Amino acid sequence: MDRISALRNVEEALATFEDGDCSLADLEREVRGVLRTYATDFEGELRAYRADGDGPADGLVVLATDRPTARDRIRSLVGEPGPFEVTPVER
Repeated sequence: MDRISALRNVEEALATFEDGDCSLADLEREVRGVLRTYATDFEGELRAYRADGDGPADGLVVLATDRPTARDRIRSLVGEPGPFEVTPVER
């Protein structure tokens, strides 16, 4: 999914919410789904990686070209993340 398609899908979800055809929880699920699809279907050299561990990094997803870069990005986002593993997010 490209950026324009993702933005269109979010815009459609917002319009549905504004029309009263879905709840805030429904809107949040829809937007989260759009963002996850965008991140995992990202076109180009970047790939989505997820941190798995016991600290604040657990569950964090970042885009990077490789695992070491993903680890560095996660560390820069959460400071001292504690022990964690980085795995590619499957599509």
